[in-house]
Amino acid sequence: MAEKILIVDDEKPIVDSIKYTLYKEGYDVVVSYDGEDALEKVKKENPDLIILDIMLPKLSGLEVCRIIRRTSNVPIIMLTAKGEDMDKVIGLELGADDYVPKPFSMRELVARIKAVLRRTKLPVNMVKTKERLEFDDVVIDIKGRTVTKRGVQIDLSPKEFDLLVTLAENEGRVMSREYLLSHVWGEDFYGDDRTVDVHIRWLREKLEDDPSNPKYIQTVRGIGYILRS
Repeated sequence: MAEKILIVDDEKPIVDSIKYTLYKEGYDVVVSYDGEDALEKVKKENPDLIILDIMLPKLSGLEVCRIIRRTSNVPIIMLTAKGEDMDKVIGLELGADDYVPKPFSMRELVARIKAVLRRTKLPVNMVKTKERLEFDDVVIDIKGRTVTKRGVQIDLSPKEFDLLVTLAENEGRVMSREYLLSHVWGEDFYGDDRTVDVHIRWLREKLEDDPSNPKYIQTVRGIGYILRS
């Protein structure tokens, strides 16, 4: 069966252009023009990937992404205005898998779609051999994709969770930014290693008693990060 892609954008010419291109590439395509309808389409159509513009009527793309991530790990590619770095950062924080700045070429968008679909099927996100990881008072439930600290659940985005699991599985080993970026986001990710730094900061804010003086996730200057229990 053809993979199904949901396009969410209120600019009809852009939607029509993307839809035509994806049809030619062999994808099944569903479209939506506002945030509220997009959430209904996600429930009804169960897409394999979502192309989501940030500026939408009724609900913003960022809010749509936030709501989707409460119940689903469907890959999301955000469309952002050129130069809107804060939107990109927020989108990644909320669990977006990639972003494409407008204006973009259809060739670039198709390449990003194929890359995201490919890496979501790679062993990066396979069920781990261990179902539970622990360090000090933090417990990671691999199968349930939950994290608790002193018995209290901590809400992590999908990428924050994957990053923490990678660090915990390699406890005591220094992980370079390049390795973490490749292993968690995939070799085809178009971002840079600042993405790792941002997610490490968010993890510290959620896990550490004192994020400015981290106990668990420590920086190894010039190389990357290490998780110590």
